[in-house]
Amino acid sequence: MGTPTIRITHGAAPPEARAIRERVFVEEQRVAREEEWDEHDAAGAATLHLVAFEGSRAVGCARLRTRGDAAKIERVAVLAERRRHGLGRVLMEAAERAALERGLHALVLHAQRAVIPFYERLGWEAHGPEFSEAGIPHRAMAKTVV
Repeated sequence: MGTPTIRITHGAAPPEARAIRERVFVEEQRVAREEEWDEHDAAGAATLHLVAFEGSRAVGCARLRTRGDAAKIERVAVLAERRRHGLGRVLMEAAERAALERGLHALVLHAQRAVIPFYERLGWEAHGPEFSEAGIPHRAMAKTVV
């Protein structure tokens, strides 16, 4: 497969992102729907939604929002059958570029314990104690981009 196309929208989570997150977080990881969907997915939200497409098929997503002087990257998800093909890296690089375009150099995220090594390979550093989000162990991570 070639390099995926990243589409970025502002405001409400697009249907493609909703479908991916439903499969990955709600169905696979058993996150409660009421925990998965929040005000940052609604119309009028100051949220950027990134969706990775291979041709016309949506295969991954992430969202980015501003928290103070930092960009928080959240809800990074790739369909199970497309994992380990570099899509996560492409999504993260696009999210980092979007943050830089908005003048945000400090990046933060909450990583599930199982994917901390993925983020570390991209230059992120874990800090602080482990905590639970949606019943899944996480750690805070940070990265500065220039």
